[in-house]
Amino acid sequence: MAEIILNVDVREGVGTGGARAARRAGFVPGVLYGGDKAPVALSVNEKDFRKSLYTGKLLGHLVTLKYGDETQPVIAKDVQFDPVSDRPLHFDLMRVDEHAPVKIEVPVHFKNEANAPGIKRGGVLNIVLHEITVRTKPATIPEFFEVDLTGLEIGHSVHLSALKVPDGVRVVTRDKNPTVASIAEFTSSAINTTRIEAIIRAFPTAGTGTNIAVGTRMTESQTSCLKASSWR
Repeated sequence: MAEIILNVDVREGVGTGGARAARRAGFVPGVLYGGDKAPVALSVNEKDFRKSLYTGKLLGHLVTLKYGDETQPVIAKDVQFDPVSDRPLHFDLMRVDEHAPVKIEVPVHFKNEANAPGIKRGGVLNIVLHEITVRTKPATIPEFFEVDLTGLEIGHSVHLSALKVPDGVRVVTRDKNPTVASIAEFTSSAINTTRIEAIIRAFPTAGTGTNIAVGTRMTESQTSCLKASSWR
C-alpha cells in the first residue's frame, strides 16, 4: 500500500481557464493519464497537496489515488511550480499496475562531504548523474540512491557499480558503468560555474516553472571564498 493518499476531484473545466479557476478556488489542477484509458482532469486541495509533497514521498513514488469510494495506484510523475512563489501549479499522475514493472528516474543523494579529504583540500563535488533510471515494480521503487563520499580525494570518481541496488530493481543505462560523481580540482572555471549554480539553488524554479538540477556543490570554506571574491 502506498504511503501517500491523494483525495481528488474530477475537474469539468479543462484547459488554461479551468486550471486557473481551480487555483483560485484553492486547488491544484492536474491530469491522470496512462494505460488504455483517456486522460482525466483532476484537482487536489492545495493544502493537502503541499503536505503530501513536502514529505518527499510523492514524486516518483507509488501513490493511492482516491475518488469517493474508488481507489487506484498511480505514480506522481511531475509537479510544476510557480517560478516566483514556488507554489505548486500543476501535477501529472500516471496509472500503473501494481504487479507490472515501470521505468522511472530515482534521485541520487550524497553524504559525508566533510569526510572527503579531496573536498577538505579545496576540491568540489561534481555531480554527473542527479538521477538514475530504473525498471522495477511500483512497490519496490527506491526512495533514492545514496553515495558515501568518505575518503574520496581530488580526482577520485564514484561509478554506478558502487551503488547499492535493491533486489528486484534493474538499472537502465546505455553505459556499462557510468560515472555518478567525482571530486574535481577547484579552479576559476569551477568558481564561475558554482556562482551560477548558487543562484539556481537560491531560486530553483526561476524562469522555468520547474525545478532545475544542480551539478557542482561547494563546501562552507569555498562559499566564504566566493562571497569574498568579485564577479568577473
